[in-house]
Amino acid sequence: MAANPLLTLMIVLALGGLFGQIPFGPIRFGAAGALFMGLVVGALDPRFGQGLGLVKSLGVVLFCYTVGLVAGTTFRSDLRRQWGLMLAGILGLVAMAGAGVGLASALGLTRNIAAGAYAGVLTSPAIDAAITATGGAPDTLVGYALAYPTGVIVGMAVVAFIVARRWPGTGDSPSLAEAGLTARSVVVSKQVMCHDVPGWSEQAVKFSYLERDGAMRVLNPTEPFEPGDRVLAVGNPDDVAMAVDFLGHDSERTLTHDRREVDFRRFLVSNPSLVGRSIAELNVSGRLHGIVTRVRRGDIDMLARDDLVLQPGDRVLAVVPSDDLEGAGEFFGDSERRVSQVDALTLGLGILLGLVAGFVSIPLPGGIRFGLGAAAGPLVVGMILGGLHRVGPFRWDLPQPVGATLRQLGLMIFLACVGLASGPSFVAKAFTWEGLSVVAMSALILLLGCAVLIVAARAVKLSAPRTAGALAGFVGQPAILAYANGRVNDERIDSAYGALFALGTVVKILLVQVIALA
Repeated sequence: MAANPLLTLMIVLALGGLFGQIPFGPIRFGAAGALFMGLVVGALDPRFGQGLGLVKSLGVVLFCYTVGLVAGTTFRSDLRRQWGLMLAGILGLVAMAGAGVGLASALGLTRNIAAGAYAGVLTSPAIDAAITATGGAPDTLVGYALAYPTGVIVGMAVVAFIVARRWPGTGDSPSLAEAGLTARSVVVSKQVMCHDVPGWSEQAVKFSYLERDGAMRVLNPTEPFEPGDRVLAVGNPDDVAMAVDFLGHDSERTLTHDRREVDFRRFLVSNPSLVGRSIAELNVSGRLHGIVTRVRRGDIDMLARDDLVLQPGDRVLAVVPSDDLEGAGEFFGDSERRVSQVDALTLGLGILLGLVAGFVSIPLPGGIRFGLGAAAGPLVVGMILGGLHRVGPFRWDLPQPVGATLRQLGLMIFLACVGLASGPSFVAKAFTWEGLSVVAMSALILLLGCAVLIVAARAVKLSAPRTAGALAGFVGQPAILAYANGRVNDERIDSAYGALFALGTVVKILLVQVIALA
């Protein structure tokens, strides 16, 4: 096995996948199982962890870049809600650094171990900066090896406690996955324009079917509703209820049951020319004489707002005249084979830009150098490109299944490599006084940082899922993010993770050098 690192890595991935499915109370370690099996296998022979640096870098790059693409789609719109979390994250990291220096001194630990433990418990690429600042001292890696699994276990336990909580999140945006969408057929009781209906101007409600004088057609939003009209309202249940109360009352007949003149279907977005375009840019009313009311992305059904940007693999629900249904399929593409193909050019180019950004190193006063590294660089660039969606002919978004697969694969490869490399140091020191001191110090300072973040989230009235995503990003641990997403289907988790991970990595790189040079 020592002569074949790839074989060793695959064994660890298989064992890690098995271990990750074993329940420990409410917790399953999931992808983090690769880390713990890596520690076990790596402890058997130090040679098992050698020669995996390039593979580990590939894993973290794939994970961080694909997370950035997902987080970037909502980061700008959520920034107003997340500035409090971001500020609290900085305060939490500073508090952890101060507490770490104090506890290390009290426990008789060296500054090298303290720097390594700080980087380890926050599971961050700041270890590269710590090694440079400590001159490559061996005890820096010892602190990192002991604190890393501590960070995973403590962070996962805190997120398990938080993620499914139901505290009031009145300062947060509602979850698209949780709220869901509904459609109700309405009988109109008065003459009124579309823009007068509550929720229409805010695009919280959309109308598709219109039945007037026994004839069915797709609604033209510029014409008024007339008494006796029957229309189909689509949106969040609360918003649709307000629209129904305003217009009239529920119809005994469901308009969608009559598909002779008007029909609907979900189409898979595989046409490259539509990817990265907003719903408004598609001009469905002009081209297909219809309307798109919903977009399903992964497991989340979203109302088709005009500013919603399409990604490859999205499934749009289009309502069109029956004669135009075949043309709608050609317009959207509707090809599973085509959407499953990866655009290698934009994937490679995006990662290249991320690596270039990560390799840039900026000298700062006090002998400190700042650089994003191979993790934060692709993440930040991924968030930028995910927010842009497309630049000219380049379409940055990945199909949702492809992105999810790359994220999971990259995560498990990275964690397995970390475990294999850290196994010997972990076993050698884990049960000594020094090792136990590092574990205790790491757990205490991480709990302190998490407490700061949770208090801030409650103060600004953010939801539990967004808080859980922020905690995962604060710790910087992909396995915790995967665990949170496995417990709750909520897009706010990824958004908060991306915001705190990118910002936290920058702050950690600076603080770990301050600890080492203190």
